[in-house]
Amino acid sequence: MREIAPILKLLLTSSIWSQAKCAPAAARDNLPIAIPSGVAPGPPGASGSLYGSQSFEGPDGNPVDPADSAEVNDYQLVPGQTEDKDLGLYLDLESVPNPQPIRGTGGGIDGGPRNMIYEKLNPDVYAPPGTDAGDFGNSKWPMGLSYNRQGLDRAGFARQQNVEQLPIATQMAGVDMRLSPHAYRELHWHQANEWAYVFNGSVRVGAMDENGQTTYDDLNAGDVWFFPSGKPHTLQALDQGTEFLLIFDSGTFSEDNTFLASELFLRTPKSVLAKDLRTDISAFENLPKSQLYIFPGTPAPANLSAQNITGPAGSVTSNPYTYHFSQQEPCVVPGGSVKIIDPTTFPIASNFSAALVVVQPGAMREIHWHTDSDEWNFFISGNARITVFSAPAASRTFDFAGGDVGCLGITMAGVDAAAGGEGYFALTG
Repeated sequence: MREIAPILKLLLTSSIWSQAKCAPAAARDNLPIAIPSGVAPGPPGASGSLYGSQSFEGPDGNPVDPADSAEVNDYQLVPGQTEDKDLGLYLDLESVPNPQPIRGTGGGIDGGPRNMIYEKLNPDVYAPPGTDAGDFGNSKWPMGLSYNRQGLDRAGFARQQNVEQLPIATQMAGVDMRLSPHAYRELHWHQANEWAYVFNGSVRVGAMDENGQTTYDDLNAGDVWFFPSGKPHTLQALDQGTEFLLIFDSGTFSEDNTFLASELFLRTPKSVLAKDLRTDISAFENLPKSQLYIFPGTPAPANLSAQNITGPAGSVTSNPYTYHFSQQEPCVVPGGSVKIIDPTTFPIASNFSAALVVVQPGAMREIHWHTDSDEWNFFISGNARITVFSAPAASRTFDFAGGDVGCLGITMAGVDAAAGGEGYFALTG
């Protein structure tokens, strides 16, 4: 009985409170509320009270404690913080142990509570340039904050950014996917178009079109593929594993809503499968109990032709799904380099254009905007600052590092600059 007494007391208190909420307004004003006693609810050994005294109300209830100060003395300003705030100089807040949100004559001392790691990573949000103004939505999402969906038996993972994480990015979504050596991304298809860039390693991609024609190709770091919506495709990491970026032409895309071959078989009656595939029901006795998604595999044949087995419809001969972008030389200019892929050279990706941009330390991209599309950026390495302007009088400056996603809405003007003595390497679509 002793063990359930605290529970009964909590239920009684909850019941009294519920009666108070449900009573008519006039009656509620006069309804006596039982203030719990000093005996704390909970397990044996609990102490204290859930409520304070009514004597704490009003003036003089809590005299000022001169020893309780919000001032902070153990801080150091970084180069640029005392300069005119409209200069918008880069502030290296990671160079001091206790950074403060001060820029020129603006800001003040922050005594906490605070998350100093985020503040150091985002100096232009913590201590914004004086030119930043107005109401402006977030234009940055770090993939490191995205949920990591894990494959089977350490075969890999995937994490995504869509409008749930970055509401401004309505036209595009991204997925960072890793496949361990020989692991598969099972046969699947999407309602959105898929454009991909290989970060590292090598991957074998396979696909089939609506005519039953098939294709396989091996891609390396820097290469690209494109699969139109509805085209079933599969991916397998080669000996060194691989990581790649997937970009979809819909901000509402979700990796969790992919059409998977394993789910198709699991959700279709076995008698129907047997009739459709002209085989015996016993052929489906060992179907997976759940979707495979990302799973371990055996080494792929070293000779691509040994895997590229075609059916009666033959192979895909026109509009190939892959492009060896790694073999394209960039256009080198003072301050960096750029190379572009769009339907001019990769026509099957009819609604995708991308630039691989390298900006050297101290350099920048000039102010620019796009007239008919958002700009979606993935930062591969380095550090960058982007100031985004939106009519009539709003702007924000954001700080980016490798693994971050940035988005500028259609016609929003942006200027990108290398930050912190480093250049940056980014894929811009």
